Amino acid sequence: MQLMWTLVVGALIGSSAVGIAQAPQQPMPKGQMPDLGRPTRPGDVAPPFDFSAYFPGAWTFEWDVPEGPLGPSGRITGTTTYKKIDDRFFEADTTATGPAGPFKLHEVIGYNREEKFLSRFVTDSRGFAYLQSSPVSGDAGGIYYIYFESSPFTYNGHTIRIKHNLRLLSPLNYRVAISVSDNGGPFVNYGNPWWRKDAAGSAR
Repeated sequence: MQLMWTLVVGALIGSSAVGIAQAPQQPMPKGQMPDLGRPTRPGDVAPPFDFSAYFPGAWTFEWDVPEGPLGPSGRITGTTTYKKIDDRFFEADTTATGPAGPFKLHEVIGYNREEKFLSRFVTDSRGFAYLQSSPVSGDAGGIYYIYFESSPFTYNGHTIRIKHNLRLLSPLNYRVAISVSDNGGPFVNYGNPWWRKDAAGSAR
């Protein structure tokens, strides 16, 4: 009997190991800068940014915010999911929880690849909305840059503008430097969160 159990357990472990070994591996996403076959040189330029290859999928983020016109200080965490509508239009939905409670954002995004120009309209469940637009630039290292500045909007008696400076550092993460202007004042730092992509979930 002991020998039989040993054989059964051994067979189960062996079959599990084979299953693990044969599990298909999801290919890692690649950057958008082509392989030049040589080190980059001054004058090399990145190709036009391909929004549909980079953003669609689920991204998670953590964001430490100071106290300001948008609410109390603390940590905001959440998930942003980008979806392609067609070759030029996209949507993004964010579900987040912050020091003042949960909230949601919905974005309608338009991107003209030939003109290298991006715009988005953001609706926030906390009770405001704004429009942003920006050219999209890139360097020979494969990093792309988007510098959004919002239209003014009113929230809790404040007239607010927001800047989002995005650095798309790799296929799996980008960083955003955020600043806020309150009632026409100077833009002040509002945190520097990272968005990290769920590559496995996005590939399904």
